[in-house]
Amino acid sequence: MSPASPRTGRLEDPVADALAAADRLPDGLLLAYYGDDFTGSTDALEAMTAAGLPTVLFLEPPAPDPWARLPRLLARFPDARCVGLAGSSRARDPAWMDAHLPAAFDTLARLGAPILQYKVCSTFDSSPAVGSIGKAIDLGVSRMPGDWSPCVVGAPRLGRFQVFGNLFAVAGGTGHRLDRHPTMSCHPVTPMDEADLPRHLARQTARPIALVDMLALRRGDAQPPRRVSGEVPAVFIDVVDEQTLAQAGRLVWEQRGPGLFSASSSGLDYALTAWWRARGWLPEPPGLPPAAPAPVIAAVSGSCSPVTAGQIRWARAHGFRTERLDLARALARDARAAAAEIARAARVAVDALRGGASAIVFSAEGPDDPAVTGFDAVAASAGLSRGEAARRVGECLAAVMRGILAETRLQRIVVAGGDSSGEVASALGIDALTAQAAIVPGAPLCRAWSADPARDGLEIVLKGGQIGGDDFFGKALGQASRI
Repeated sequence: MSPASPRTGRLEDPVADALAAADRLPDGLLLAYYGDDFTGSTDALEAMTAAGLPTVLFLEPPAPDPWARLPRLLARFPDARCVGLAGSSRARDPAWMDAHLPAAFDTLARLGAPILQYKVCSTFDSSPAVGSIGKAIDLGVSRMPGDWSPCVVGAPRLGRFQVFGNLFAVAGGTGHRLDRHPTMSCHPVTPMDEADLPRHLARQTARPIALVDMLALRRGDAQPPRRVSGEVPAVFIDVVDEQTLAQAGRLVWEQRGPGLFSASSSGLDYALTAWWRARGWLPEPPGLPPAAPAPVIAAVSGSCSPVTAGQIRWARAHGFRTERLDLARALARDARAAAAEIARAARVAVDALRGGASAIVFSAEGPDDPAVTGFDAVAASAGLSRGEAARRVGECLAAVMRGILAETRLQRIVVAGGDSSGEVASALGIDALTAQAAIVPGAPLCRAWSADPARDGLEIVLKGGQIGGDDFFGKALGQASRI
């Protein structure tokens, strides 16, 4: 007879205990991820939190070893089942990735989660020169022992669908193959001229690339390919609906082995949680509560997207004060002139907020805006490369937001644009974010955690360019039904 447990008094049965342990989620961290931009990082934060899994997202501080403080910071969140690091690699070149990603991946791998995710945008936009996902995979697979590297990009909740390896995205209620998408096909930095994701990724890495298609998933007999001539293959998994989403999660989880590295959108997070719910390991998703109203909000936008442009126009028509940041002045070589333009834009916003109106300071209003079509000339006049000028725009918007916060007691702020979100959020002295409430899918209302009492508890929404409907800023205010 098996001995009785001194803790519970019941008879021990090692075999039964092992089977019971296998039929539930393991204790501790389930997933750790590095987000290639800040808006995408909060997308994954929302997906896991809404599934009932406590998740915390840490923001990269400006330091030589930015993640050295992570264990101490993580101690403040003992119940976390998922941990993220928000980064900026989506806008960086491979040399920057070589210099910065290994330390981030090593830090996350040491946390011991069975899956290490490089969280990418659900449009997978990238190139060999900027935001190379292939480069990130090459750097990441060696940090985990697995012999395959899944790529789950489709996310039905966000209007993203992968069919036989080809990615489709919904815009304005209509689905488009990505190379014919009205925005992503003409993205100013990483235009997507190829919807076939295995072909697209093959431009960025020499490693083997494979596909598990929707037919294999629906049959339930899908098996991922393993190492090929010693190389870990990148394996795309089709997701077209809730059935294939859950089956993608099953495949990744059941074939995780001793640990996997995965370059995936939040589709991976939705897939895993869908499978865990199907197994009964998670309850039906409680979701996030709706955002409570705020008196006013302040927003800065560096997005060039037509989606964001429509949102700015809606806000203007519904009582928001919208003010353009003059890029020629803000990026000028004359530092005093640049500082004066930043101070002017912040003052306009502050005056509006004090008068009871929400305010948006923006750098462009759609892809056809002269600030976009003439951006190269502005950058050249400032003596900057295009990439340097783009980062400077984010820094200017961060300075505008700091100026606004210094003069007001705002409860809630919004940042629109992936690159802008990184520059702004990382400049506000925020250590971490947790998801607090729902705004729109992919852009939750977050609570800031900071050692600075003026920032701790600040509510912040980080919105990608393609996220939300025309009334997004009204929803961020929490008063859309009254506007």
